[in-house]
Amino acid sequence: MADCDEVWHAGDWGDLAVSDAISRTKTVRGVYGNIDGGPVRAVYPKEVYFTIEGLTVYITHIGGYPGRYEKGVKDRLIELKPDLYIGGHSHICKVIKDKELGLVHFNPGAIGMHGFHKKRTMMKFGIENGKLLDIQVLEYDRN
Repeated sequence: MADCDEVWHAGDWGDLAVSDAISRTKTVRGVYGNIDGGPVRAVYPKEVYFTIEGLTVYITHIGGYPGRYEKGVKDRLIELKPDLYIGGHSHICKVIKDKELGLVHFNPGAIGMHGFHKKRTMMKFGIENGKLLDIQVLEYDRN
């Protein structure tokens, strides 16, 4: 994470101590997840939408996948027209091109120690002139 400019989080922080630690050295953008209580929800919204280096990004925790979006999410994607949609919830790391909506969908998986996932994952990528570059899935053991 040392060579990243920002950290984006798709929810299920568990505790504000996590984001507090990251935000000491990085810009943090994120949303709350279904496991997050009042303190996290007071800091992070249900969804965020922003443009950075020409790339439009939409993040929400529970959203589904191309062809199987949760109720209301596809409408938001059509309305906002992001280049990148990041969702969490399943904790299953995926990168999917949504050809119908013309966007890329990321689910970074889960980097925390709690949960059912066997490997901890997160994603790292670059942005240049509105394009995603060098997309990497980083995988760690749960020990």
